[in-house]
Amino acid sequence: MTPITRKQEIINTAALLFKEKGFNAVSMRDLAQEMGIKAASIYNHLPSKQSILGAIIFEVSVEFTNHINSVFDESRPILQKLEAIITMHIDLTLEKSEFLACMNNDWVHLNDVDKKQYIKMRNAYEEKFRTLLRQGIREKALKPIDQEIMLFSILSTLRTFYLWYAKHKMLDFEKVKRDLCTTLLMGIRS
Repeated sequence: MTPITRKQEIINTAALLFKEKGFNAVSMRDLAQEMGIKAASIYNHLPSKQSILGAIIFEVSVEFTNHINSVFDESRPILQKLEAIITMHIDLTLEKSEFLACMNNDWVHLNDVDKKQYIKMRNAYEEKFRTLLRQGIREKALKPIDQEIMLFSILSTLRTFYLWYAKHKMLDFEKVKRDLCTTLLMGIRS
């Protein structure tokens, strides 16, 4: 395993603090104190609190984008594609719940350039998901339910999964993953 860089350590610690307190409530001094370093040394790695937030959000946004792009181009049945996307969301939630919390709650604090890029990535992601749902309806693998309702139901559940799972960590994660995926797909499967 590659040793963690100081920059990544700053990003990881900031994500945890932003999740716990919110972006606005955390100062660079708070972050430095949490890490046991001087605030000035953070600036050697990242120029601002907003740049740290951008690094957090884009780390997971890029993972989501790369994954849906690869699944989208695969030649497997639509239900397997949807299951792969849902499973990846769940896995990433377990691995980086504080990053997802920042993405969901704090993206509005990105600088204008990063905010536009993030919204563009999010919209492209949702459009690919929407396209897969339309394909599933056309192929009669999914019920002819309004695709916007399907998209909203699945993504809103996945986007807030980190909140629910934090309260239910005693449950077997693999079972939660299987059951959540089944639950989300059974309601729309033909």
